[in-house]
Amino acid sequence: MVSVKRLVLDVLKPHQPNALEFSQAIAGVGDDYRVCLTVLEIDENTETLQLEIEGNSINFEAIQSAIGNMGGSLHSIDEVEVLSETDVD
Repeated sequence: MVSVKRLVLDVLKPHQPNALEFSQAIAGVGDDYRVCLTVLEIDENTETLQLEIEGNSINFEAIQSAIGNMGGSLHSIDEVEVLSETDVD
């Protein structure tokens, strides 16, 4: 099984929700997600973010959906860390 352990995303979002609320919503998508959000740029209507997410098995589709539900858009996937694990039975 291959698991996504870490993602670094470039995201554009409106000013609301704020960075704290946005981070909490992303962290809430998974049971063990650690989220680090950095605001890179602010303009009149939007904020450009670097979003770093770590967890045991990150669900990218759920993260992408959460971003969209908060009015954001994913610009790029900048870094990915995956781990291939062999089932031990």
